[in-house]
Amino acid sequence: PALPVPLSLILLHSLHYLTVAVSEPSPGIPQYMEIGFVDGIPFTRYDSERGRMEPLSECVKDSADPEYWERNTQTGVRNQHVAARDLEIFRERYNQSRGLHTRLWVYGCELLSDGSVRGSYRDGYEGWDFISFDLESGRFIPADSGAENTRRRWEQEGEAERWTNYLKHEYLA
Repeated sequence: PALPVPLSLILLHSLHYLTVAVSEPSPGIPQYMEIGFVDGIPFTRYDSERGRMEPLSECVKDSADPEYWERNTQTGVRNQHVAARDLEIFRERYNQSRGLHTRLWVYGCELLSDGSVRGSYRDGYEGWDFISFDLESGRFIPADSGAENTRRRWEQEGEAERWTNYLKHEYLA
């Protein structure tokens, strides 16, 4: 007899953030920016020029309480400072001179039709892969020896456990 064909999993919902940091901002190009996407549609934005998390639609603005915006503004401010520090660390680690340097990272979760959650984190520097996080193994995957130092530091600081918990339990809650 023929084996049953497995049903494909269907993506029900997704939540992702795209974050960009540059070492030398200029007018119209903030030092730090993050945009949140629900099901591929932008819904929030924080950037270092505005200094606050903002809704990208009236629907989102009306549905969230003021504490949500304040809490996420504070998260954006913290992330902005971390990104600036990391850009300096990366520049030194790769023995680069001052000038324009970029970091881009994307993280998020997808809720699948079987109730499972698929999460991801990818971090890039200067347009190249830098480090990613494998949710199944709970480990960071460095792209090169410079990223290996970051992997060791983040795993010692408990970042792997934090990302596992965040991506599996908190992110879509």
